[in-house]
Amino acid sequence: MTAPVRFPRFFVTSPAPCPYLAGKTERKVFTELKGSHAEQLNDALGRIGFRRSQTVAYRPSCVDCRACVSVRVAALEFRASTSQKRNLKRNSDLVSTECRPWATPEQFALLQRYLEQRHPGGGMAAMDEVDYADMVEHTSVSSFLVEYREPSSDGGTGRLVAACLMDRQGDGLSMIYSFYDPEHEDRSGLGTYVILDHIRRAAIDDLPFVYLGYWVEGSERMQYKVRFRPLEQLGPDGWRRISEDEQQALVNRVTSGDGDRKPATDGGSKDNTPGLQREYKLV
Repeated sequence: MTAPVRFPRFFVTSPAPCPYLAGKTERKVFTELKGSHAEQLNDALGRIGFRRSQTVAYRPSCVDCRACVSVRVAALEFRASTSQKRNLKRNSDLVSTECRPWATPEQFALLQRYLEQRHPGGGMAAMDEVDYADMVEHTSVSSFLVEYREPSSDGGTGRLVAACLMDRQGDGLSMIYSFYDPEHEDRSGLGTYVILDHIRRAAIDDLPFVYLGYWVEGSERMQYKVRFRPLEQLGPDGWRRISEDEQQALVNRVTSGDGDRKPATDGGSKDNTPGLQREYKLV
């Protein structure tokens, strides 16, 4: 008889061009999330910087770079800024629904518009409906698709303007991937609103954190994450609260446009293209 597997097996992807920083290559360490303990494993790995993509948990493992930093918002201590309060008021009429992870053509059409405008040529641009369904539905943990709709005048189903694939973990909510209507003339800041709503959801459920994925100092498309306070980042010694002064300096850099922040080389994909699994195939 063979003994049961007590620890997951980890694998490393082949080096590939970095989607965030020009001239860099990336490599990831990953493991499969399967079996009766997939939920507990995902929780444990999430606390040390892993992200989920379908039934795989991964994190960057680059040889000469540590630019990807896991960040999370302290939801129970969060205080909205003046601009975030305006955002909440502006979008307060949206109807949000926590749905089972089931892909729909309406969601996919919204995702396509989002990718075309915000991440043209990115790692997810080639996704078809099957790829999208795999991203949403292939999960071995507690996952949900939160839809955001405008109110309907006739009491029917309103227009879908944003959505977020989310995992519910033991210590918080992990935002796997969010997308929204980038051309809605009357709904500015939809991406920010989705994050604010997840912070609200976590606080209501007494969950201490909202995991935002990776923050990359040199990637322009990642800088929005520093606007949520208090923010914690994962380092060699564990999670560390970013000081108020340090975070304000980061926000000032984003606001002023200072710093050498170039768009990502593949069009600005975020959080390692969770919809595509080709790099995690075992041979």
